[in-house]
Amino acid sequence: MKNIGITAMGMYVPERRVHNHEFESRMGIDEGWIESRSGIRERRFASDTEFTSTLGVKAVQDMLARDPEALQGVDLVIYATCTPDAMFPSTAALVAGQVGLAGVGAYDLSTACSGFVYGLSMARGMILGGGAKKVLVLGGETLSKALDQNDRDTAILFGDGAGCAVVGEVPAGYGLQDFVLGADSAGGPALYISNLANAFPDGTPMRAEPTMNGREVFKFAVRVLGDSGTQVLEKSGLTNADVDWLVPHQANIRIIEAAAQRFGISMEKTVINLDRYGNTSAGTIPLALHEAVNDGRIRDGQQLLLVAFGGGLSWAACTMKWWAGTPTLKPAQARQEVPA
Repeated sequence: MKNIGITAMGMYVPERRVHNHEFESRMGIDEGWIESRSGIRERRFASDTEFTSTLGVKAVQDMLARDPEALQGVDLVIYATCTPDAMFPSTAALVAGQVGLAGVGAYDLSTACSGFVYGLSMARGMILGGGAKKVLVLGGETLSKALDQNDRDTAILFGDGAGCAVVGEVPAGYGLQDFVLGADSAGGPALYISNLANAFPDGTPMRAEPTMNGREVFKFAVRVLGDSGTQVLEKSGLTNADVDWLVPHQANIRIIEAAAQRFGISMEKTVINLDRYGNTSAGTIPLALHEAVNDGRIRDGQQLLLVAFGGGLSWAACTMKWWAGTPTLKPAQARQEVPA
């Protein structure tokens, strides 16, 4: 069987920083309380001319700036997002048309915050099944445009950003190993963004704006992150002692701490960046993964565990042996040492 893994990565976050004190002055929410409850100090908001496709294109451009050959052979684009530019054309197609991939297969994937891990699974399956040779997987959001900025339950948590990864063949012993994917619509009313329907199938009304029941989401997240992570480790024949880095969905520091405790993995081995970006939904894992590679924490041959949960309610986990064989997958310092 072919070994399939990540062969290139890029990221982009908007320039505008929104600090907690802006919510304190506008909504009367103490900025220290926001950080203590969520772990978030600031987040990024897209400009009026930036949308989810814009962020995705800039993430790809970041990747190409460091590896001009990264997209060579890509014949499918998957964009995981719950804030697409439009219902159609797909945001994936909009990105493809701007990065030199016009004409390749392209579709959006909607499982909210777990979307990027879902996308990696879809990419691996397409390649192994012969439906694609290389796949560009993106995860990104412009949630600031969808949120009710006066909703105290959601406005303080979410931000905008996008990451991308090319998935293709890697050397033996490296790459994506196993996946656990799941969803349970019974939990949908706890975390959703409505579209055409005004109620769930059981008659529960939907609000027009993104809506969250924080207490229910917290309980769900801790349970499914722990369960799915444990399941995928068992499926891979691994234990928590084998994990070099846990890369979790960046929703809330208390959720991450509780999940890491369930795994028996220390916070020192857990990648965290929600303090600077907030919850970027499908963008959180590619952003965290990219930054940890870039600063040298994640290195060649290390064992990774990725876990995520999202609206739907959905969840996803995967194991991966990291390969650092191309320019964008090396630490920034190492890249600088490579002759131009």
